[in-house]
Amino acid sequence: MRALLLVAALALSACTVIEKQEIIGKVDTLYNRGMDELEAKKWASAVNTFEELERQHPYSEWATRAQMMTAYAHFSAEEYDEAVVAADRFIRLHPGHKDLPYAYYIKGMSHYYRISDVKRDQGSTRDALAAFEELVQRFPNSKYAQDASLKITLCKDHLAGQEMAVGRFYQEQKKYQAAINRYQTVVATYPRTPQSQEALYRITESYLALGVDDEAKRAAAILGYNHPKSEWYGKAYTLLTDKQLAPVGQKESWFTRVKEGVTKLF
Repeated sequence: MRALLLVAALALSACTVIEKQEIIGKVDTLYNRGMDELEAKKWASAVNTFEELERQHPYSEWATRAQMMTAYAHFSAEEYDEAVVAADRFIRLHPGHKDLPYAYYIKGMSHYYRISDVKRDQGSTRDALAAFEELVQRFPNSKYAQDASLKITLCKDHLAGQEMAVGRFYQEQKKYQAAINRYQTVVATYPRTPQSQEALYRITESYLALGVDDEAKRAAAILGYNHPKSEWYGKAYTLLTDKQLAPVGQKESWFTRVKEGVTKLF
């Protein structure tokens, strides 16, 4: 993805990089110097050059380009907070600019690279998801939309994973209702993630542990209705047959007779 960002960054120059000139303050000289510094991976120098360009020529098109390059330079230096600030500034100052999708992409990727383990706070995951979703919604035909869509799927999968981790913890502590609440969040909010199947199985387990057989059957039926070939449905069906709550040998048809709630999630 860094390669994609670099290619896009270089494309924004709109001119061939010329030899450096020793004319301090000339707008194209400053811009090309900054681009040279980017290519040489001198991120801090590039930021300084682009910021100086904007200071000296605040109302030029070059200043607008420099603002975007500042965001890219911060991103490349792994200064993600600064990259987000710079991208947000560009978005705020240039709401109709043709490079707005690129700004959202840099913003989303800056959050994305800070996503942590599911046991930690997922603020960066949510921020990345918001940036990518806005990019795809506003600019569905952008060259960044496809990768942003993939990142959306990964972010949702990560958030679902966190809910599952917390739910399993509560279940191990025999806090079954708290666990069920977490699993229901996965099913309702992230139904297309792989974790939704396990979540329905864990709901079945938890309701059985509480002695609420009807809700256990309902969760298993929803799982069977939506994912009849899933290994998690197989496990849920076995749990129910072991407790004589479902007929043996009718795994492929049992859930069709449990009507209530089968076609809708929690």
